Amino acid sequence: MVASLGLRASSLRMVLQGETLAPSKYTTAPRPGRGTEPQVSPGLVYRRFSEGATIVLESLHKYWRPLTDFCRELELALGQRLQVNAYITPPGSQGFAAHRDDHDVFVLQVSGTKHWIVYDRDDAAAVVIDEVLEPGSSLYIPKGFPHEARTAAEASAHLTVGILTNEAVEVLRALTRLAEAEPSFQERIPPVAMRDIDSLRAWAGAQIEEIRRWLDKVDLDDVTERVARRVLTTAQPILRGQLRQFELVGSVSEDTVVIRRLGAGCFVFRRPHTLRVLLADRELEMPLVAADAVEEIVRRERLTPRDLYPFLEPNSALVLVRRLVREGLLEVSQEE
Repeated sequence: MVASLGLRASSLRMVLQGETLAPSKYTTAPRPGRGTEPQVSPGLVYRRFSEGATIVLESLHKYWRPLTDFCRELELALGQRLQVNAYITPPGSQGFAAHRDDHDVFVLQVSGTKHWIVYDRDDAAAVVIDEVLEPGSSLYIPKGFPHEARTAAEASAHLTVGILTNEAVEVLRALTRLAEAEPSFQERIPPVAMRDIDSLRAWAGAQIEEIRRWLDKVDLDDVTERVARRVLTTAQPILRGQLRQFELVGSVSEDTVVIRRLGAGCFVFRRPHTLRVLLADRELEMPLVAADAVEEIVRRERLTPRDLYPFLEPNSALVLVRRLVREGLLEVSQEE
């Protein structure tokens, strides 16, 4: 498996008795003309594996099509970003000692068995789950619950699906970025406040009152757009077959059926003089007159340019659909 993947060092880790091995233990220097990053050496990987080290394939969902599709569908169902690592552990071994993750995870057992122990979040000595997972079974471990796992007489492979949740603090981060550009918050702390705690308290109180007044004037749409950029435009688009779409786009007519790509995010913001469209990995700017048509596209799973005639002139509808095919939001249906 490792030999066929041709992995670079950044795509794989190896862990032995809770310690991450130095990459030099399982990689070799790159060959001339193959970049500067060390290359994973299959022979060294298998040697470390035979010594009890766990193989960790990082972000496998980026490289394996079935897992890519699975993750995107699960992201849509959960409304959260996902990350999937694969863990292959040799017989009678333990990759990691008991530890906590800073996000929820699903464990999906693929082959072999693994004995999992999950401890109480508030009492690490109390066991809440003590189970052996077999192929096809799964385990949900919420954020902060300590856990550990060990193989028995055979090697084990499982996937860990990390749920990278977005939290309310993102609104505070957006406000902070706005405040940093506000001249009234560029004032230096006065020297007297640096020498006297009561003066510092009084100055801080005045600043808090200024923040309250400023918050009353904050543009909610601006904050929403900033949060959207951080939490809604992080999933890479799945542009499978896009070269073929480039070939088809010239033939798109008013009755051509186009469909939304699986998991293709699109978020529309009307600004005073323009329309901003956030896709999975970039932002488009369009004339404000296209707003109703774009919002109709976001609502629909499939449509034709003719369906946009209530919102745009026929030629403009055709131009818009063709552009969104090129951008990867839509694709020309090839169903017969």
